[in-house]
Amino acid sequence: MSRVSSVLFPRTAGRKFSRLAIAVALALGAGVAVGADQVRTDDVPPPQDVKYDGTVTLHVDASDSTQGIFRAHETIPVKAGALTLLYPQWIPGDHSPTGPINMLAGLKIAANGKPLAWKRDKYNVFAFHVDVPQGVTSLEVDFQYLSGRTESEGFDITDRMMDMEWSKVSLYPAGYYTRGITFAPSMTLPKGWQLGTALETARQAGDTVTFKPVTFNNLVDSPVYAGQYFKRVDLNPGGDAPVHLDIVADAPKYLEMNDEQLKVHRALVTQAIKLFGSHHYDHYDFLFSLSDQMGGNGTEHHQSSEDGLDADYFTGWNDAAPDRDLLAHEYVHSWNGKFRRPDDLWTPNFNVPMGDSLLWVYEGQTQYWGYVLTARSGIWSPQQFRDALAMTAANYDLNRPGFQWRTMEDTTNDATIARRSSLPYRSWQMSEEYYSAGQMMWLEVDAKLRSLTHDSKSLDDFAHAFFGMDNGSYVTRTYNFDEVVSTLNGVAPYDWAAFLHAHVDALNPPLENGIAGTGWKLVYTDKPSDFEQQYNSRTQPSRHLYNFTWSIGLTMNDKGAVNDVRWNGPAFKAGVTTGAELVAVNGQDYSKDVLTDAIAAAKTGKAPIQLLMKYQGGFRQVSIDYHGGLQYPHLVRVEGAPDYLSEIIAAKK
Repeated sequence: MSRVSSVLFPRTAGRKFSRLAIAVALALGAGVAVGADQVRTDDVPPPQDVKYDGTVTLHVDASDSTQGIFRAHETIPVKAGALTLLYPQWIPGDHSPTGPINMLAGLKIAANGKPLAWKRDKYNVFAFHVDVPQGVTSLEVDFQYLSGRTESEGFDITDRMMDMEWSKVSLYPAGYYTRGITFAPSMTLPKGWQLGTALETARQAGDTVTFKPVTFNNLVDSPVYAGQYFKRVDLNPGGDAPVHLDIVADAPKYLEMNDEQLKVHRALVTQAIKLFGSHHYDHYDFLFSLSDQMGGNGTEHHQSSEDGLDADYFTGWNDAAPDRDLLAHEYVHSWNGKFRRPDDLWTPNFNVPMGDSLLWVYEGQTQYWGYVLTARSGIWSPQQFRDALAMTAANYDLNRPGFQWRTMEDTTNDATIARRSSLPYRSWQMSEEYYSAGQMMWLEVDAKLRSLTHDSKSLDDFAHAFFGMDNGSYVTRTYNFDEVVSTLNGVAPYDWAAFLHAHVDALNPPLENGIAGTGWKLVYTDKPSDFEQQYNSRTQPSRHLYNFTWSIGLTMNDKGAVNDVRWNGPAFKAGVTTGAELVAVNGQDYSKDVLTDAIAAAKTGKAPIQLLMKYQGGFRQVSIDYHGGLQYPHLVRVEGAPDYLSEIIAAKK
């Protein structure tokens, strides 16, 4: 999802009012009745579990890589009467109504060569109404999807590659489950490009590829990656179901893997199948973009995943350990999220709202297994795994005071509330904590299962029982809280309902217990781990940060701009605000080294650290009375305690 700066959308409570509020106020002032008797609802037929007659043909001309325009043409079988066409709104994997309706343009609907008038629904901007005349059996629908043209908007296509999601380039008839609507899709690529997708090809003529017909829910679940520089790598030779890594890159040199890299990526597939004891796909494709323009993406699908990292993923291997858990995370979602899905998150079509209350299972446990499988496969070394886990644990040791007012379950609403937009005080507001806080909870569950059973059972047994059923099936099976509890009790009896409620539904959950239960403890030293140094130096937009979270309580980008301040931390108490620019430290021009030296020196001195901050055109001196020195998280062994953490990441034989 694209990120929106809070500077552009400041908080205006008590000062400005929405157009709706103004309209209501004016109406009330004029004596016009606006109240409960005025029902405001859309005019969209609800979905029914019946088959849609006929097959919708969809062709997308994706050849315009220069201007980023996808041209969609649909032929939709119809009957005379009222018809509503929907643009997908609630997108699986986003957990929120993120369908980019603002990028749809040029909509035209015709029948028998004559244009038909359409009208957008008054209260549902994703719905388009059209009256089908007598004698008309099909509609011709044309529109364009306009890819973002700047980095802040996000790219669906560059001059070298594309990520085409079918939900962005299709309209579908309302009134039906998406599994009851059949599409016959095809697309035209830029000249000479090759593609990867979970869809099966029926035929190819030049740069136009026609795929086999597929239900609409499976079409949306099967995006296409294509590029000028493409390579397909077999990750499961001789296995029951083919698994491939389909790579598109900014240049040919970025496609090359060495033997060790190939070995560990194949081990990821092997270790995942051993963990779950099943697979839920006929074939699986990691759709992998290596790009400094189109990197930084990750979305799960049943038989594929959209994955994107920096161009130097392979060529800069020794300096790029952070984010290497991406492939494992999205792969785990084939089991957790796509095959097994919370019952309030499953919807019959893409315009029915999703419920996100169990994302601490869907995403939290996936985050846990993503880390574990990255280590079991060798994509991370044991030390890299521990360093990554230490950074996560430290966030919940010091940097999430927001749990004083919000529960983990409440943060499952953040996919809809914040949509990954920038936040001025993330440690207090928090955002989607169900990922990493959920991960820390599931680490504790794993440790407790091992302890309760004298190390004979673990979370692996839960995974096998909960996700391993119906081998080969990719028909979604839903679950609820009670099934999670009963499956845990089947591994080892315990009051798991109370345990989960104490972590998910209560304030200040005991997330520190995860590390403590595995035979390790979190400590801080004045030296960052190699992993943290790499994390801070990566080139994605989310990086460029200098991390002083665990000392004075702030992070900055490489320009000295403060991008987060720890709530009630030393910098916060001194009056530092997110968005300010650090100009000088103790009278010296700011640089990372100058600030680092000042924090270190203050440990043995009594004088506060003096910062000169620039914000909104003005300058202000702040004094941070902090003398704890530099602080960076690490994990160390607890002597005499069972080393469950090393057992957790050991490769399964």
